[in-house]
Amino acid sequence: MAAQVKRSYDASGRQARAQATRQRVIDAAHDLFVTQGYGRTTIADVARDAGVSVETIYSAFGSKPALLRKVWYVRFRGDEQDVRFLHRPEIQQMLAEPDLVVRLHRHAAVMTPVFRRFVPLHRALAAAAATESSAADLLAEFDAGRRDAATHYAKAAKKTGQLARSEADCRDIFSATLDGSLWHRLVHEAGWSDRRFAVFLGDLWVSTLT
Repeated sequence: MAAQVKRSYDASGRQARAQATRQRVIDAAHDLFVTQGYGRTTIADVARDAGVSVETIYSAFGSKPALLRKVWYVRFRGDEQDVRFLHRPEIQQMLAEPDLVVRLHRHAAVMTPVFRRFVPLHRALAAAAATESSAADLLAEFDAGRRDAATHYAKAAKKTGQLARSEADCRDIFSATLDGSLWHRLVHEAGWSDRRFAVFLGDLWVSTLT
């Protein structure tokens, strides 16, 4: 019995160490992609900053484009769970709110920390997209997902009976304000706090859509 307990403990410890290593690699890759550019960053650079071997990164992630995808989705979703953001509990709880005004403010509050996580990488990928097909492909995938999410949000808003605009307009407004560019302009460039931005975005949606 003691040996079995020890093996279970060792396995748990190995898993924890492996996850910690993966997180170091993801964090290092993100910081390098943002600061020196995706195209200029090599797997060797990431390995050096993460304190691991190049072989460890290839074994865990497969390739530089695969590492980029993992970094992107971890930053956007907040973890490595393979669950689309639209289907996350915080989004589903927000969509269950029957009062559209309250829902829109909650939606803005949920999205603001997401913008903080992914916007720097999004801008780095936009700069690399002209020469790096992996960056361009990932941006196109994000744009398609954003438009699809906006369609879901608009349909859900329509069902409340509280929309003051068409469902198509609602979809387009969501899509235009969920790419993170507004957050970058007001928070990163103008110095707003995230809290101020979240209130503003909620007010903008309410005044425009209800």
